[in-house]
Amino acid sequence: MENKQQKTYVEDIERGIYDVKDKEQSSFKSQAGLNEEIIREISKEKDEPEWMLEFRLKSLAIFDSKPVPTWGADLSELDMQNIITYVRPNTDMKQSWDEVPEDIKNTFDRLGIPKAERESLAGVGAQYDSEVVYHSIQEALVKEGVIYTDMETAVKEHEALVKEYFMKLVPPNDHKFAALHGAVWSGGSFVYIPAGVEVKFPLQSYFRLNAPGAGQFEHTLIIVEKGAKLHFIEGCSAPKYDVTNLHAGCVELYVKEDATLRYSTIENWSRNMYNLNTKRSVVDKNGTIEWVSGSFGSKVSMLYPMSILKGEGARAEFTGVTFAASGQHLDTGCKIVHAAPYTTSNVNTKSISKDGGYAFYRGLLRVSKNAHHCKSTVSCESLMLDNKSKSDTVPIIEVDNDNIDIGHEAKIGRISDDVIFYLMSRGISEEEAKAMIVRGFVEPLTKALPLEYAVELNQLINLEFEGSIG
Repeated sequence: MENKQQKTYVEDIERGIYDVKDKEQSSFKSQAGLNEEIIREISKEKDEPEWMLEFRLKSLAIFDSKPVPTWGADLSELDMQNIITYVRPNTDMKQSWDEVPEDIKNTFDRLGIPKAERESLAGVGAQYDSEVVYHSIQEALVKEGVIYTDMETAVKEHEALVKEYFMKLVPPNDHKFAALHGAVWSGGSFVYIPAGVEVKFPLQSYFRLNAPGAGQFEHTLIIVEKGAKLHFIEGCSAPKYDVTNLHAGCVELYVKEDATLRYSTIENWSRNMYNLNTKRSVVDKNGTIEWVSGSFGSKVSMLYPMSILKGEGARAEFTGVTFAASGQHLDTGCKIVHAAPYTTSNVNTKSISKDGGYAFYRGLLRVSKNAHHCKSTVSCESLMLDNKSKSDTVPIIEVDNDNIDIGHEAKIGRISDDVIFYLMSRGISEEEAKAMIVRGFVEPLTKALPLEYAVELNQLINLEFEGSIG
C-alpha cells in the first residue's frame, strides 16, 4: 500500500486562477464507463444524424479491439470505467456574453477570454466541459463567407462539408485513443476560410474542463482554402482534483494550395490529467502550416502534432516548449512527412524538467521516395534544472531519397551554477534567477505568440518557480 501511495502521489504548484473550481451544475451527465448504451445516449442528447451515430458505434468497436499503447508514458492507471465521457453544462450555446450563466461566465472572465476577444480576436469559442457555451465571430468575416462555429452546429448546418472531412485525416483505426475520440467526441470548433480570404486577427477557442473524473473530447476541424490565411489559437485548462481526468481531443487541419495556417496552443491542464491529444495537418502545393505549442500541465501527456506535406513546395514550421515538473511525464514532439518534392520543414523544440519531472522528446521525420530536393532542419534542446529530473530525446529519421538536405541537432544540459551565482550576486533571488534563464530559453515560443499569450506563458513559468504545495 505504501508503494502505491508513493506511485500515485502528484505534487502540484499553486496555479492561481487556473485551479478555481466551480460548483458542478450540469444539465446532463453520462454514466462513468464506456459501452454502446452510453454512446447511443450521447448521440440522442445531441440529436445527431444517423450517420454520426453509426460512426460512433464503429469507433467504439475499434476502441475495444485495440490494446493500450505501452511504448510511451505509463497509462496503466487510466481506467475508462471510471471516466465520465459526457457532461452537458447547464446552458445551451449563447452568442451574447451577457446571456451565459454567471458561474460559467465568471470562470472565463477570470481566464481573460472576453477581454482577449475585445482586444485582439476576430472570433471566440468557449467550451465548458463537453459543450461549447459561447461563440462569436465578427460580422465582416461572415460576409466574406468565413464559417466559425461549434462542431455540433456544423454537423447540422454544414453537414456535407463535415462529412467530407471529419476524421478522414485522423481515422478511428489510427490508434486506441483516436477510436475513443471517434466514439465519444463532443464540442470543439469548425472553421472554414474561403479561397483568398485573409483573416487579419486570430480566432480562438478555449476549452475548460471543470467536472471531476470527466473526459473532454473536443474536435477541431479547420479548412483553409486556396490562398487564404488564418491564425487559430487554442487554450486549455482544468482545476486540480484527486481523481483522474482525461483529455483525448482531435485536431484536423486542411491547408490548401498557397494557403497559410498558424495553429497556436498553450495547454495548462492540472496534474491529475491524462492528455492524449491527436493533432494532424495536411498541406497542399506551396501551402504553409505553422505550429506553436506550449505544454505545461497534465500528469501524463502523449502529444505529437503531425504535418503531411502532400503538395510540391509545401512547408511546415514547428515551435514547441514542454515543461515537466514533479509528478509529470510529458512525452511530446512532432511528426513531419515529406511526401512531395521541394518541401521544407523546420522543427525547434525546447524541453524543461524540474523537481523530478520527466520531459521526453519523441520526433519523426520521414522522407518519401518521390520527395526529392526537400529540406529539413530539426533542433531539440533540453534543460534540466536539478539532478532529480530526467530528459530524453528520440528523434527518428526515415529517408527513402538521397537528393535531400537534412540537418539534426540535439542538446541536453543543466543550468550553470556559475550563471545562477552571478545573478544572485547582483541581488536576484535564486528562484527568480532560474525563472529568468528559463524565460530566455523559451524565447522562440514567446516571440511566436501574440502579446497577451506571451504574457500568459511567462506567468506559467513564474508559477512553476513560486514553490509547491503538499
